[in-house]
Amino acid sequence: MYKKQINTPLTDEVIADLHVGDHVSLNGKLYTVGDAAHKSLVQYIGQGKQLPFSLANQVIYYAVATPPPPGRIVGSVGPTTATRMDCYTPTLLAQGLKGVVAKGYRSAEVTQAMREHRAVYFGAVCGVAALLSRYIKSVRLAAFPGLGAEAVYEYTVADFPVVVINDIHGGDLHLEGRRVYALNQAT
Repeated sequence: MYKKQINTPLTDEVIADLHVGDHVSLNGKLYTVGDAAHKSLVQYIGQGKQLPFSLANQVIYYAVATPPPPGRIVGSVGPTTATRMDCYTPTLLAQGLKGVVAKGYRSAEVTQAMREHRAVYFGAVCGVAALLSRYIKSVRLAAFPGLGAEAVYEYTVADFPVVVINDIHGGDLHLEGRRVYALNQAT
């Protein structure tokens, strides 16, 4: 199976070349941002404060890792449900965020905001969190240490496997899957 290799931070050219269903290997930096960190980032923006890290062209991974077992740099770290972050996502996209990794559906407002801000939504497979942690090569605390496990961490990843769920061309893999299923049921 052909898999696109792309590096973060993302560029407009790379994003334009991504299409629904593309299998992608991410290389570079991902920032883990859970519920509490999302709320903090949006509060910073609303108060006009400088963010503790730049969102420009970056990719956020909706995840919170378990503590690392002996000999590992990170514990299991699987994707969390994207819809929980939908109320925050358009604000972060307006700050230059270009990619999100999670699982599940996005609201119509978020997919519209992704097209407007030329950003992409990647899906990661859930249920394989321990396996996904093997693609993480380094970990650095990036922001909000007071949030404990929900602090923002910068991961350096190599060949981190994801699939394009929503692209800037209006594609939606979840809707496409439903359409194909309905066609198969009708025949």
